[in-house]
Amino acid sequence: MQGCECRLIAAGLGNWSLSSYATGWKDWSSADVPDLTSVIVTTFNREDALDAVLAALARQSDRGFEVVIADDGSHPATAAVVDRWRPRLGVPLSHVWQVNRGFRAAEIRNRAILACGGDYCVFLDGDCLPRPDFIATHRRLAERGWFVTGNRVLLSDALTAAVLREGLQPQNWGPAEWLRQRRRGGVNRLAAVLRLPLGPLRKLEPGRWRGARSCNLAVWRDDLERVDGFDACFGGWGREDSDLLIRLLHAGVRRKDGRFATGVIHLWHPEADRGQLAANDARLDAVLRSDRVRAQSGLSLLRDVADAGVNGRQVDRQSDRNVPAQS
Repeated sequence: MQGCECRLIAAGLGNWSLSSYATGWKDWSSADVPDLTSVIVTTFNREDALDAVLAALARQSDRGFEVVIADDGSHPATAAVVDRWRPRLGVPLSHVWQVNRGFRAAEIRNRAILACGGDYCVFLDGDCLPRPDFIATHRRLAERGWFVTGNRVLLSDALTAAVLREGLQPQNWGPAEWLRQRRRGGVNRLAAVLRLPLGPLRKLEPGRWRGARSCNLAVWRDDLERVDGFDACFGGWGREDSDLLIRLLHAGVRRKDGRFATGVIHLWHPEADRGQLAANDARLDAVLRSDRVRAQSGLSLLRDVADAGVNGRQVDRQSDRNVPAQS
């Protein structure tokens, strides 16, 4: 381990529990507590990982949330996982699905946003395990006019296989086990699982969009509406989350850093096809050079298509309610 990481470990382990935040700097604004948090979990044909994520969400200390599965065209086995969890998750669980036409994370997230009932949306990938205070911590960090970006620790291929095969729960590990796994090469870093009460330091880079990912991102619903959600013009892997953040910044919404508080555990998976990355980079560059706020293919377009009743049908598997889908 590098010297910098060792120093972070020494500081962070002393703040392992959120109870250590009782004095000194505080990390939240009590005036802006969401009534209901909507956790949007993106997935595609990864039933074992989704099962582990739902198990972690079932054990959250804060129960004021709902879960919306944003399914980018999975086989029926994913719906079966959702159906098994619905009566035992302990919070509302719905499943929004679209036809598999390749990687369309932006569009399925928009569909999930439209299905949400909460005033605060937390985006979580279906292979990222939240720790027991994940919802509670995001709720404490919520503040009007700000979005919150979290980070992640990456598990190795071998450790991921063990977690899924043996039903391990790394979201509940203590400092000794994380140190052991770091020494063994099972994780890439420890910063994402450390606790530090950064207080005002969380707002040091309010205009920065780089380094943020939608696998752990919280945005007020009305701010998502203001920018018209994700832009489905970004097809294939990459940059749809950066585009959203840049447009939020254009709209005057600022970034709050959720590191050392909201970190998630990312299960290993093979690298996604990046064949459309160059085209998405060009789209992102155009957004950066403009002052554009609203998506070109966003929430409003899905609403228009739904109102028109054209271009096929999408099925909400919880209620069997047919919703017109975008082609």
